[in-house]
Amino acid sequence: MSYEYVREYYGVPAEIGRRVEYRGRGGIIYKEGFNYVAINFDDMKPGKTLHIHPTDPSLEYLGMGVLRKMTRSQKRYQSYIDSDSDCSFAEFLGIYN
Repeated sequence: MSYEYVREYYGVPAEIGRRVEYRGRGGIIYKEGFNYVAINFDDMKPGKTLHIHPTDPSLEYLGMGVLRKMTRSQKRYQSYIDSDSDCSFAEFLGIYN
């Protein structure tokens, strides 16, 4: 489900890269969140997100911003998570005891 659906259904300006403020915390909409907005807050590591309902009264949509890039190790771990593999992370990396 895309943010196009969220924009049309809920009437909010949700899109990847939009700055938001939620309960005093600044952040940016980071990735698709289905019926929720996936926000990477400024005090979180890049790539980590918190899902919040798009019409939450505490959520304020601001202007567009720049996404922070994940570190190389975060990208590697994310590819492991996305692979839906049944092996351990060490096995995924090719590291064996």
